Amino acid sequence: MKKILALTLAIAMVAMSLVGCSAPAENGGNAPAENGGNAPAENGGGSASDGFEIALITDKGNIDDKSFNQGSWEGVVAFAEAEGISHQYIKPEEASDAGYLAAIDLAVTAGAKVVVTPGFLFEVPIYEAQTRYPDVKFILLDGTPHTADYATFETKENVASILYSEEQSGYLAGYAAVMDGMTKLGFMGGMAVPAVQAFGYGYLQGAEDAAEELGLADGSIEATYHYTGNFEENDTNKATARTMFQEGTEVIFACGGAVGKSVMSAASEADAKVIGVDVDQRYDSETVMTSATKGLAASVVAVLESIYKTDSWDTFGGKTTYFNAANDGVGLPTTVIGDENADAFDRFEQFTMDQYEEIYAKLVDGSVEPQRTIEVADATGYATAEELTNSLGLVKVKVTTR
Repeated sequence: MKKILALTLAIAMVAMSLVGCSAPAENGGNAPAENGGNAPAENGGGSASDGFEIALITDKGNIDDKSFNQGSWEGVVAFAEAEGISHQYIKPEEASDAGYLAAIDLAVTAGAKVVVTPGFLFEVPIYEAQTRYPDVKFILLDGTPHTADYATFETKENVASILYSEEQSGYLAGYAAVMDGMTKLGFMGGMAVPAVQAFGYGYLQGAEDAAEELGLADGSIEATYHYTGNFEENDTNKATARTMFQEGTEVIFACGGAVGKSVMSAASEADAKVIGVDVDQRYDSETVMTSATKGLAASVVAVLESIYKTDSWDTFGGKTTYFNAANDGVGLPTTVIGDENADAFDRFEQFTMDQYEEIYAKLVDGSVEPQRTIEVADATGYATAEELTNSLGLVKVKVTTR
């Protein structure tokens, strides 16, 4: 966690001024385009004529999405600017395997030696790209390369597959909410992909342990558990969140990309709270009490260092590496960007930094080990209340699915 605090200082200015541009040409980067990006919009956000060594390909979101794209890009910028390495991001023209591959082709044509791809949507494109470009190093965040039919999984030596222990981050969020005095919790996940499932399972387990620690009665914590089936900001998702708040839910863990924007909007109207995801979302809304974060920037920097500074690519290449509490890969925010004297726990009523440090240490030393997966009968991955209760050993927490 100390490494995260140090890295925060390095990327603070990046986060505050992020407009989607790389470093100016005179210090090893590329001058930004007039439209705030790195290249004319007509070629998807990147130009083969610019020339750059490190490329980031965005998923279907934007570079300032306050989520995976932005967190990953901040890591690229922090490292590349410190080392004077040219860097660029490219937004694909279409959100599809073909569109992502085309963006990778563009990056390699422009001279990219390292390509960073944030999110599981790149699993199939990277499976193909790793063979097509054996001399290019790929950093695949939150995914492992596989064929479209999931029949074959293979991570070649030029690919670093980076995953995160979302169950730990979710655990911290659930634990903090209950320790703060909340008894009616909500979870709104996007699609039931492994990362989202792990966040939710950890959330329930953290709430259970906090309730046990506080000596609360069995069933005293009520949790409404829901998957939206998408990662979108839309009226349906806002209506679902609004209904949950009307039913008494005090806080919703919004774990689905842009779904969080819908939840924040509903929370603002209901004077309720939200737990953000992936990156610190307190800057998006006053309703965000904390966020279950992944060390996206920290993990990107760690892998880039293995390439450019420590000659230790084999630490990551050709394998899957989990970033967790022990190596600064997950956590709740402990600093406020731009104000080193601010209290990152100021939106809690009771939960403190000291309590956080204590439970975080238990994740680090392994004395607390949240469960990451459970058996789910439905092919959609949507667990029933019974499956959640029995598989996670919930007693204090009563789950209702919707």
